[in-house]
Amino acid sequence: MAGYNVLNFTGVNFGESTVNMMNGTGIINPSSQLISIMSSTSLPIYCTSAYTLVIHTQAPFEFLPNILVQFTGVIVDSQFIINNGGFGTPSTGNNPNFNTVIVPGTGPYIMAKYVPNSYEQFVQNPNYWGANLTATQIATDPYIDPGHYKTIFVFGKTDDLVRYTDLSTGAAQLATIFSQDWPLIQQNPTKYGSASIPNQSMIIEGVGMNTLRYPTNITLVRQAIVHAINYTNLGKSVFFGDYARLVGPEYAAFSQFYDLGNLPPYDYNLTEAMADMKASGVNTATLQPLQFDIVAGCGVCISGAQVIQADLGVIGIPVSVGVIPATELTVPYVSGYNSFALDVNYSQQLAQFTWMGYPSYAPNEPTPADAWVAFVNDKNPGGGDYALYGNPTVQACVNSFFSTTNVTQQIALCTAANQRIYNDAPYIWLASPKLAFASGSVAYDKSAIKSFLLDTSFTGESTTAILNTVVPAS
Repeated sequence: MAGYNVLNFTGVNFGESTVNMMNGTGIINPSSQLISIMSSTSLPIYCTSAYTLVIHTQAPFEFLPNILVQFTGVIVDSQFIINNGGFGTPSTGNNPNFNTVIVPGTGPYIMAKYVPNSYEQFVQNPNYWGANLTATQIATDPYIDPGHYKTIFVFGKTDDLVRYTDLSTGAAQLATIFSQDWPLIQQNPTKYGSASIPNQSMIIEGVGMNTLRYPTNITLVRQAIVHAINYTNLGKSVFFGDYARLVGPEYAAFSQFYDLGNLPPYDYNLTEAMADMKASGVNTATLQPLQFDIVAGCGVCISGAQVIQADLGVIGIPVSVGVIPATELTVPYVSGYNSFALDVNYSQQLAQFTWMGYPSYAPNEPTPADAWVAFVNDKNPGGGDYALYGNPTVQACVNSFFSTTNVTQQIALCTAANQRIYNDAPYIWLASPKLAFASGSVAYDKSAIKSFLLDTSFTGESTTAILNTVVPAS
């Protein structure tokens, strides 16, 4: 096991709310018995001093600090949760107590009221440790801004037209707008602004092809498919022209591991596509429609699937696009939402095509290992391998992230893996979208809002504006 000293609190001054919580759990001036427990090296996380936490890992993982900013590192007052009935269980779900009992926090805003399936009310935290930060300090990291509004309401409204109407009438100042109403935002740039994603992001639009089910289990068929798609037309019609092409599996944000070998994105080449189909030996005249099941409500997924359906029809591949409820994003319907070991048992029932996430795929953890572990890992324990794809050369790259910190060795292994994936074509890598939700984004009224930030993981953690970064227009 390897230990990393990643957190050192020497010289840190905690705010009043943090101190109050720590007092309630006995962490301040702990007893000798509690110190003995906290410093036990048999634990995965333990203390070596009053200011240092050590995290033990089963193998070297140089990107460990990155994961502490997302789901794994979310800081909550666990003792408060335990005192109020606990987190809940897999069979019962989340503890319903917390529909009314609000967990205290130490950030710039605290929740004052929560009405399930309706709204949340946030107010500025009077005990926020950064309440008196200077403008210069905030400029170095806008995410620690104490905020600009005393109270913020966040409403949960599922109908896109309702959200647009609220934005257009002034009932809301920011709103998530999807594809069906996005043209209304584009047509009025004087009134509306929106969140934009850089080309080098951690968002991927793509489609996994079931590599274990006929006929997408044939490499030549998959190669024909990736060359049959008119990516320019798809980008304009589905992503409103706001996109950049990509070569997977790595996120473009991690340039050190992205597109190793400088491979070009798959090109639109009908001659090559038809030649590959002929060479595959598949008789398209008798071929049954391939399944492409899309989750209900995902406009970009449905539009993209329909474009792909039409393009593949040109080379004789029939595709049936179906719409399924979110409850069917699992076996035996689509791949990528369970472990590889579970999905493989249903490989002959799972659809030949699965859209990666909805409306996009954003990282579980913001590390360069994330995409490799999710998309091309036949040891995947938690989902993300939408293509049911694995290969020894590729697995060597995946394993290297957890067996060595030698970047030169990792790049060598992953360069070979990138070429193998490119040739095997288990995925249709469509785009890195510039809109936060591929065919829509968080839009705002320019007369009310000057600017705001999305989360640092490109919607991997949160899909709305980070509240304390919202700056009023005046």
